[in-house]
This record gives sequence, C-alpha cells and structure tokens, in this order.
Amino acid sequence: MYNLLSSLSVIEASSFVASPSAGLYCAQMGAEVIRVDQIGGGPDFRRWPVTANNDSLYWENLNRAKKSVALDLGEPEGRELLQRLVRQTGQFLTNFPVEGFLGHAKLAEGRADLITVRVMGWADGSPALDYTVNNAVGYPMMTGPGPEPVNHVLPAWDLLTGAYAAFALLAAIQRRTATGQGGEVRIPLSDVAIGTVANLGGIAEVLYSGENRPRLGNAVYGLFGRDFVTADGVRTMLVVVTPRQWSNLLIALGITEAVSIVEAQRSVSFAKDDGLRFANRDALFPIFEAAVGAKSHAELAATLDAGGVVHSSYRTMLEAAQDPVMVGNNPIFGTAINPSGVSYPAAGPFASVPQLERGAPQSAPRNGQHSEQVLTERLGLSSGEFAALVDSGIVGTAA
Repeated sequence: MYNLLSSLSVIEASSFVASPSAGLYCAQMGAEVIRVDQIGGGPDFRRWPVTANNDSLYWENLNRAKKSVALDLGEPEGRELLQRLVRQTGQFLTNFPVEGFLGHAKLAEGRADLITVRVMGWADGSPALDYTVNNAVGYPMMTGPGPEPVNHVLPAWDLLTGAYAAFALLAAIQRRTATGQGGEVRIPLSDVAIGTVANLGGIAEVLYSGENRPRLGNAVYGLFGRDFVTADGVRTMLVVVTPRQWSNLLIALGITEAVSIVEAQRSVSFAKDDGLRFANRDALFPIFEAAVGAKSHAELAATLDAGGVVHSSYRTMLEAAQDPVMVGNNPIFGTAINPSGVSYPAAGPFASVPQLERGAPQSAPRNGQHSEQVLTERLGLSSGEFAALVDSGIVGTAA
C-alpha cells in the first residue's frame, strides 16, 4: 500500500463492484477508507465465490486495506451516526439512492464543502447492473460468432465506473482545494458504458455506416488478429499492430512468399496497412492456419518472441493463478491475513512508483472491526456511550 493519499479519509457506504472498487483503489494508494455496512454485512457480504464456510472471497478482496464500521441502518440512530461520520470526514463515496437519508443535500447540512461521489445505475436514478447495461449498449450482439448474444463474464462497466469514481473524487477534491466548494458528483453506470462506446468510435461508426459491425468471433476488428491452433493442439492468439511485427511474423512463419502472392493477386500491400490486412483476412487466414498448424506451440512461441510479435495461448484462470510470472513472482502480489482464513496471493496496488515502497497487500476488515475506534475518535463518543449503542443493537463490532 502506497502513502500517496495518506492525508485523505473517505467514508464509503456501498455494495457490489463499482463503488467498492473505487474505495479499494483509494485505500491501496494510502487513503483511510472507512466502509460502513449494516450489522452482519451488506447485500454483497456473501457474494460468490465463497468458501466452504460461506465467507466471500469476492468481498474479502474488494475491501482490502479498508476499515469497517457496522451500524443498524434500519434504525434512525444508526442512520444518524452514518450521517455524522460523513459530515465529520468531508468525503463520501456511495451507491445508495439519490433520495433518502444519504442524499447529498441532507448530508451537506452543516458541511457545505462536503464532497459526495455517487455511483448510479441509470442517470435518472433507476437501478441497473453491469450485465443489463452491457446489453443496452450492444456489445453482446457483437461478441462471439452469433447469432445469439454473448454476455461478458468480466463486469467491465462496473470496473471502469469504479476507476472513474476514484478519479472523480480526486478531481472534486482538487476543485474544493482551489475554490472551497464541495458538491455531488454523480456517475451513472449507463453513461460510463455508452460514453466509452463513443470514445472508442462506436457511436460514430454505426451512425456513419448506418449498420452494425459484423460478428467476427475471435478476429480483432480492424487489425490482423485471430486465434490459431498449433500442431500440438494449443490455441494461440496472434495480434499484429506495427509494420515491424507484421514483417517479423511472416519471416517467423516462413510465409513471406505466400503473402506476396496474395498481394500481387489483389493489387495491395499489407506492409503498413492494418485495414488492408483485416479486409483481406479471407485470403490471409488460411495461410496462417497452415503455417501455425505445422509448428508446436513451444517452437511457435520462441520464434514469435524473437520477432517481438504479440501472442498468447489460451488458458484457464487456474493456470493463470499458478503462473510464476503473472502471479508467483509478480510484485503486486503478497500475503495477508484473510478473514476467511484461506491463504492465497493477494493483490496490492497495480501501479509501480519507483520512489516508494509498495508494501504488502493489506487485509480486509471483519464486519464492525473498527466501529469502536472510528466512532470514539471521529465522533467523540465516550466508552460508555459506545457500549450503550452496542448494547442497544445500533452498533456492531467484530467480536
């Protein structure tokens, strides 16, 4: 964990992926992130994957390096404690609804410079999930060979929204530092999704052409890229993005002459044009299929690596988890004491800051582990007042 944000404290009241990942990124950069949940855990506290004891490995890893306060948010006293924490801290990250006891206007009473970053589903406040937003923007109809839509397994829009929320929080803090003004930043999952489609040229593409992009299976749109199978049955993805890679790939596979024949027949040159390679894939793919199919994967990988050609074989997630380069010797991973009691490599911050020590990944908290510390230090509760709140069921502790 870095100390780049060591002067920042954030109250987080959220669940599932987008909002908790924003808090995680801040915590991994050194911020004090205090996650406030219902006593016993929020709606994502048992989210799969889980252990045999029903401990969520998902929750355990999205909440590393955070502190945990447990309150009964169904009771007015519990809600008031959360409101007081938000006002006292000044920075709030949530995916709770716009209206209600965590509305920004309500929270900003007595704290005009409060910053609230609110992750939403749709911009009008109606609910949405990554899996429904993805359908709405059209990617499942472009994924796979067709004709049926193919959903993503990766919750890409949740993760992008979480990263954008962390960025937006720091941007709002920068504005407050310059102007003294707080305010609310709303980040709809749907807008992150459709805005990203637009940023990648997708909106312009379909409106300009008047039609949808064809289904390509594993081929890469606009580039020479596809999966091929080696002589020993290893499926490998090849992608070419530079003229040098293209030239080296032809040499490595020994197909320079065969490709030259296609160029002559079609009066084109593939040397410097990604689009032409893609447009003529019907003639090029069979040549590559035969060349790759004549080599073992070890032989192919050695020749491609020597030529700087981008490639990777397909493998399972278990194989990736056991890989010494991606996980075993990767400095982003380390060990931590996990509430589940399960031992495995835990991820820390992804960024590398040469001037700073990355440090070991931090543990996730147990529900209510820091209730006493946070409420007594931040709200000035006496030990007697805290004990009374615990006895009345308003505050929960890890014990």
